[in-house]
Formats: sequence, structure tokens, C-alpha cells
Amino acid sequence: MKYGIIFGSKSFEHEISIVSAIAMKKVLTVQPVYIFVDKHKHFYNIPTQQITSKLFSSGEYKKFDKLTIKQGGFFKKSFFSETKLEFDIVLNLIHGKDGEDGIMASLLEFFDIKYVGPRVQASTISYNKILTKQYAKYIGVKTLRFKSYKKNDNVIIDYYPAIIKPASLGSSIGVSIVKNKDELEYALDVAFEFDNEVIIEPFIKNIRELNIAGAKINEKFHFSIIEEPEKDVFLDFDKKYLDFNRTTRVNKANIDEIIKQRIQEVFEMIYNKDFEGAIIRCDMFIYKGEVVLNEINSIPGSYANYLFDDFNKVLDGVANSLPKTTDIKIDYAYVNKIENAKGK
Repeated sequence: MKYGIIFGSKSFEHEISIVSAIAMKKVLTVQPVYIFVDKHKHFYNIPTQQITSKLFSSGEYKKFDKLTIKQGGFFKKSFFSETKLEFDIVLNLIHGKDGEDGIMASLLEFFDIKYVGPRVQASTISYNKILTKQYAKYIGVKTLRFKSYKKNDNVIIDYYPAIIKPASLGSSIGVSIVKNKDELEYALDVAFEFDNEVIIEPFIKNIRELNIAGAKINEKFHFSIIEEPEKDVFLDFDKKYLDFNRTTRVNKANIDEIIKQRIQEVFEMIYNKDFEGAIIRCDMFIYKGEVVLNEINSIPGSYANYLFDDFNKVLDGVANSLPKTTDIKIDYAYVNKIENAKGK
């Protein structure tokens, strides 16, 4: 299976997307095709052997072929013709805005381009942490208590320490731990720099965080190992994305079979039909002996490949069992009927 990896775009997580894309070069068994989206929403075909982080920071990517998205794929322009970029399926690796919010999914679906990644409806649920909590409550999955506020709201917290996050941003960007009321205003200013809405939860020191990735393939769930990431206070940006040892040395959780089964059960409850076609990671806590959902990562960093024994097998399985789309027949019978009626 040959993948067209699409990454970058105008997002606070633009650079994380680049890191993920570069990491996949060593993971996939078949050399991928790279489609970079710059901050101006222009598409570029980056040769696999040329892809380095410096290429993007220097702007050198602009010397490579610019692409046009059209029905059925991406195309390179030449003087007198167009050439279609050859790959089997897109792997959506845009983190944050444009990727995890459903925009890229909508674009790919509009142009009938097959892709691995969350469908539009699933993206809506998982991208916004407040909607994620409400969805969890609806399906019977527990979360920590929370409050949400918009800019200029009167923010009232009756517990400290608290953790404040932008509602629609991942990768620990804009996240602060607030120990008392004096620290609240600054933390809110930081979070509102990135979003118009924030979510506030109690910060529970030394709470166990357990991560599991997985996908549904041909009606059967395939799970990764369950990871318990090492952390000092909370898993910050550097630990998540700049600690490259984490992707090669996974800290497998030391948990009993009952907790393992419960984590898998919660994952299955979360992974509804709109998540089919995607490999997602769910971050959970063990709180007072129960499994509670923290966040849904619909496009996890490097697709959480390091958590799977055979990532390529799982990825190819997902790519070969995408959700079926409905073929809509348009024959203009109704319009013709109206026109014929007018002629009588």
C-alpha cells in the first residue's frame, strides 16, 4: 500500500505535523508520497529523500512541484499537461486545525479521494474537548468534572490546583496548571491566545495516565499496548514531541487484566462508526479505581505507531476497510417533471 502523507497547514501544531511526517519515513514499509500544505494553503509534493525539518523552516520547499487538488487526486502541472500524483490512499497527518477539525476530511471527501483518518463527524466530537466530555457522558463514559468558559466570561473556580486548556487545541499547547487564584488571570490569558473557549478541570497530582491506540478493521477491534507515559507533573509539549526516545522506548503499563479489559471496553464505546477508517489514541486516567476519559486524539503524533507490535499491518488493514460511501444517483427526473408540467 502506497500512502500519500498530507501534513503541515496553517495550525498551531504545524511543526508537530512535520515531525510526525518525517517520523513516518522510517516506519512505513513502502516509500510514501509527501504532500506538504504551507501556511498559505498551497500544496507541494516533497520528494521523500529530501524531507528534513530544515527544508520547511528555510522555505526551500517552494522549489518543489506545486500541486492542485481536483476530482480523484492531486495533480502536478507542466507546460501543456497535468500528471496525477500516484499513491493508493491519503494518510491525514495534519495535527490541530485543518486536520483534526474535519476540514481536510471534508475536502478529501468532496473530491472523492480515499483517506485514512477520522470522518468529519468524528472530528467534530474529538477536536473540541468540551464536546468530547459531553459525548463521553452521553455514551456512559466517565470523565473528570469540568467547567468551560468563553472570553469575557466571569470565571469561577472552587478548587485548586486546576488545569486550564484551550478547548480546541492539542499537544499541551496553551496549557497551564493553576495553584491559586493569583495565577488564574495569566493562565486564562495564555489559553485565550489560542482559542476563544477554555476548559478547566481539577489537577490531580500523580494521577495515573494510560494511553491506548486502536482501530476497527472488518468489524473487529485491534488494540495497541497500553502505555503509561513517564511524566514529571503533566505530559508537556517537550515530553510529547521532542522526546524522541519515547517513540522507541514505550513504558508499558503495569496493570491487571481487569483494568486492561475496562480500558479496551471504554475505547470500543468511544470508537463509533464515524471513527471507522481512522487509528485513534484515547488518553485515560485511573481515578478512584475507575477508568475515566481524558482526551481523544483522532490523529495522534506519528499515528502512535510505536504502540503497535505491527503498525503497518494495522494501517493497511484500516486502509482496506474504509467506511462505504453512498452513491447518489442524480437523473434530474424531478426537474424534468416540473418542466414538463409547465409545458401542459
